[in-house]
Amino acid sequence: MKINPPFEKALLLNRYKRFLADIRLDNGDELTIHCPNTGSMKNCWAPETLCWFSRSNDPKRKLPGTLEITTTPDGFLTGVNTQRPNKLVREAIENGTIVELQGYESLRPEVKYGDENSRIDFLLSTGERQCYVEVKNATLGVGDGRVLFPDAVTTRGTKHLRELIGMVQQGHRAVLVFCVQHTGAKSIGPADDIDPTYGLTLREAMAAGVEVLAYGCKLTPEEIVINQRLPFSCL
Repeated sequence: MKINPPFEKALLLNRYKRFLADIRLDNGDELTIHCPNTGSMKNCWAPETLCWFSRSNDPKRKLPGTLEITTTPDGFLTGVNTQRPNKLVREAIENGTIVELQGYESLRPEVKYGDENSRIDFLLSTGERQCYVEVKNATLGVGDGRVLFPDAVTTRGTKHLRELIGMVQQGHRAVLVFCVQHTGAKSIGPADDIDPTYGLTLREAMAAGVEVLAYGCKLTPEEIVINQRLPFSCL
């Protein structure tokens, strides 16, 4: 995903009320921008660290800036705009980077499915052969290259796992893709201490036949792109 114009650099001063962030530009001006992340963003930032943001020319927007990339306390970069992972995964499917999801004739986003009134991120299909793909953004680094998901309790994420189990039981393929927007990532797994219910349900899903894939990203102000497969383990 090419970023045009490139993200602008600033210092991240604070993130608060879930969707707000204060930043300071190089000229000393301070702005409040939108933070498009419903999680805790644990270990993703510290005060007075570098961040990058995008601007919008939409006059209807109250906050013209959007927080995109932050610097972790140990110096790595994380992509915190949770609206980007679906686009990144779609691009990686279409360009062949995610090799496990090749060979389908069509790709449809946001298709209604399941027993709990859900929408699947992507439905891949060839004739009657279908693959349900759910995408999650992972940024919680805990040291030594280990990244965990989620960074806050996610009842919605647990619901999605139940829906994927249902699709497998109906004879379809179901895949959970972790888009790991953390430049220090070497492996990923469930954050059992944060959301034990999610961790338990994830293990149940894997035992039922839901596939789990994890892919890391290159993050720069000019480009964000999925570029490597990462190991997933429930250690």
